[in-house]
Amino acid sequence: MSEYVLRTATADDRDGLVKARREAFGMTGSVSPDETFHLVVEFDRNHIVEHDGQVVGAVGVFTRDMAVPGAVIPVAHVTGVVVSPVHTRRGLLRRMITDQMDAAPEAVAALWASEGRIYQRFGYGMAAQNVTIRADRRELSVTAPPAPGTLRAAVPSEVVEELSQVYSRVLPTRIGWSSRSEAWWRHLTADQESRRDGGTAARAVLFENPDGVVEGYARFRIKPGWDDNGPKQEVNVIEVVAATTAAYAELYRFLLRIDLSRSLVQGCSSVDEPLFHMLNEPRHLGRRAGDGLWVRVIDLPRALTARRYAAPVDVVLEVTDSMIKTNAGRWRLRVGAGGALVTCTPADGEADLTLDIADVAAAYLGGTPLGALQLAGRVREHRPGAVAAASTAFGWPVTPNSIEIF
Repeated sequence: MSEYVLRTATADDRDGLVKARREAFGMTGSVSPDETFHLVVEFDRNHIVEHDGQVVGAVGVFTRDMAVPGAVIPVAHVTGVVVSPVHTRRGLLRRMITDQMDAAPEAVAALWASEGRIYQRFGYGMAAQNVTIRADRRELSVTAPPAPGTLRAAVPSEVVEELSQVYSRVLPTRIGWSSRSEAWWRHLTADQESRRDGGTAARAVLFENPDGVVEGYARFRIKPGWDDNGPKQEVNVIEVVAATTAAYAELYRFLLRIDLSRSLVQGCSSVDEPLFHMLNEPRHLGRRAGDGLWVRVIDLPRALTARRYAAPVDVVLEVTDSMIKTNAGRWRLRVGAGGALVTCTPADGEADLTLDIADVAAAYLGGTPLGALQLAGRVREHRPGAVAAASTAFGWPVTPNSIEIF
């Protein structure tokens, strides 16, 4: 392994990082001259492996907060994980991820997995599912009565302040959503042609209540199309963010009525998306669920005390962790009335539950019940009723999801 150098990246590694990631993910064409990678990349949080002067492996982090049950906390947003195909099977990925975890100040990390089996080896658990909608919009209508207010069309990059205000208002209640700095908003609304996938430039529609306050917005594109029967445009929804039920309903009413369109496609939706309960024929949404956010608990006691819980609980967890030894052992989690007053301390007594750190991670956002993990043979109960009590406490009224792939 002496020929491989593991180090922190610098700004001079920009081209090498871009090249390594484009090759690993099979991206074609040249880098767009208006690429906004430089707005959000944090070179000092990229751990790279260099071989003969070339970047052959990389693991990056974005420094962002994330909404977790009852709180918004710092979460390491892991991204751009690659190893050059001719340098695999040498332990490079494990070295980079270990180095990354050792350096992370956050108690929790999260990522979108290209292949889930890769990250389960490193203690990640699937904490949120991702639902993709591919709807025949002609069969669908919103059943909620029309709400007073108006819709206003806009170019996303020209109304960032209004979009940001709505998003910041909604963020704490949407588990799994990530904070957005000014740089992130510039990155997300830059709208490079290379990212349009055959669609139009991004559009926005804002919903204003009768007092003129913006309560929600949708960002979307139109993908043109025609066949022998006429137009068959696709409405490609980037995101819908609404602070009120009325705004949410009116935005989808608009999206489902766009002239010349036959279908509506949206990724990054939640398992319990409110839209599913607002339509006359939800079967025609064409929902498909898959894995979404994968979470890794880096500092167990700090992570468990950072979030709130749905019910009081007093349970001793015996946790295994092959990578971070300080997480392994028995921990007493005590949650007081109202799901607050949380403590997590080393325990000497008998364990109520035995589980791996990946199972703690899977349950962390409240979207994967410990009871389900018990049925899968991943959680073992030593005290009758312990799984039910802990599963209830870890749960949350709203299912987590991530609104964007980072």
